[in-house]
Amino acid sequence: MSASIAAHPDRLLPADPGTRSIARGLLALVEDLPIVSPHGHVDARILAEDTPFPDPTGMLISPDHYVTRLLHANGVALADLGVGGSPADPREAWRLFCRHWDLFDGTASGYWLRSEFVDVFGIDDALIGEEHADELYDRLQALVEQPEFRPRALFERFGLEVMATTDDPLDDLAAHARLAADETFAGRVLPTFRPDAYVKFSGAGFAEKARRLVDTAGDGVGGYEGYLRALQNRRAHFLAHGAVSTDHGTLTARTLRMDAGEAGRLFEKGLRGEATPAEAEAFEANMTYQFARMAVDDGLVMTLHPGVHRNHSPETFARHGADTGHDIPFAMEYTRALQPLLADFGTAENFHLVLFTIDETVFSREIAPLAGFYPSVYVGAPWWFIDEPDAMLRFRSAVTGTAGFSRSSGFIDDTRAFCSIPARHDASRRTEASFLARLVAEHRISAERAAEIIVDVVDTAPRRAFKL
Repeated sequence: MSASIAAHPDRLLPADPGTRSIARGLLALVEDLPIVSPHGHVDARILAEDTPFPDPTGMLISPDHYVTRLLHANGVALADLGVGGSPADPREAWRLFCRHWDLFDGTASGYWLRSEFVDVFGIDDALIGEEHADELYDRLQALVEQPEFRPRALFERFGLEVMATTDDPLDDLAAHARLAADETFAGRVLPTFRPDAYVKFSGAGFAEKARRLVDTAGDGVGGYEGYLRALQNRRAHFLAHGAVSTDHGTLTARTLRMDAGEAGRLFEKGLRGEATPAEAEAFEANMTYQFARMAVDDGLVMTLHPGVHRNHSPETFARHGADTGHDIPFAMEYTRALQPLLADFGTAENFHLVLFTIDETVFSREIAPLAGFYPSVYVGAPWWFIDEPDAMLRFRSAVTGTAGFSRSSGFIDDTRAFCSIPARHDASRRTEASFLARLVAEHRISAERAAEIIVDVVDTAPRRAFKL
């Protein structure tokens, strides 16, 4: 049997001995720093209620679409993995995962899972496989029933200082209020305002949601004016509950400065279900601009996550719903798309705009040059399909020459799988150490400066970009 890979102290560090030695020293400076996670999708209720995770499958497999999508690509039915609330047998789902474990060799999710087994559960990752499936399941089940594996205990053990969630604008944020008022809970769990469902005409139930938004928070004003008021009022509600940012999963990065009359006409067409796809896209572009205007006023950091074809598989969406592994990236453009927004707000004193992409070609071509000029713009870290070691190294190479180290967001784990958070941040810290070690070895920066930079990119950058 092979030795544990996830326990090797030099994992992800450079192969060259001299550069690896430099990287080891840099990693030591940040390895044990607290985790600042300003963007993610863990439900705050699991911490507020602190109930045990149900079983190994519900903890590690079903909520992690990185895992389930690759299994599905190799013939495993999503329903058999408990995706989207499907009533799967958790032990059988675990057996399926173990039977196909070799599929994850070389993948980011394979790296994270190995790290979770070793660092969170104390299980040798060399044991993962079909032969030991039931043994592993039973060991993990016994662990998750213990108090030290409840969500709050893990939050503390993971070294989490700040964790942001992603929340519906009409959420009462009761779980966040409960955590904030609990003197026994030391961490910060921050809500994030995510209004996509109230902006996209094609979204399921858009008209009903938009009308409910206006009726709830529009100050008695109807139409587009009441809609804007309601969004501003709900942003204030989030601010009062500790929010520092808003998140926008737009189709493209396009922004549009639209006359209020024209925007109101499109809004009404959207409510009636009569808007064309072009009109729906124009309204979303207008709202991206409007959200930037609101951010200048209220100080919430604006994060933009465009360039993903959501719910690419109609069959999967019908059976299992959204966020079940079938969102697919496409090519993006930022420079022309963002010009109306940045022309008006790019130098606004209180405005922070964090630009994310899954199209790596735009890091050096567009996003880094934008962040290298506009004080408001920060380069969002690799996320989703490209938050893996090789892509993170490509990211640093692509943006540093133009924007330096000061203009990035810090690492974003963007996860629903709570137990993967420390593994993801560890991978990022090791990758940053590797990149900086190469610059030191090539005599491009001093060892002393590299030591300052790695602390900045790991700890200070997310605090700076997200106003923490």
